[in-house]
Amino acid sequence: MLKVIKVNANNDYTLSVELSDGRSGTFDVKPYLEKGVFKQLKDKNYFKQVKPFFCGIAWPDEQDLSADTIAYELR
Repeated sequence: MLKVIKVNANNDYTLSVELSDGRSGTFDVKPYLEKGVFKQLKDKNYFKQVKPFFCGIAWPDEQDLSADTIAYELR
């Protein structure tokens, strides 16, 4: 099962991500910022609170993205 091993928030609303299969790269969160619960991520201080969570990533108020979504859009 694919998992996010490491995630760091960047100032441009991207995430530097390392996956359990050895891939790493950048995931752009900007396309999600206008959608529902993800609007809260526009607050950069809140955005930087991202952590690996189960297999994907999550923020304190339970916004989350799966490892599969991240892997599909990883650059």
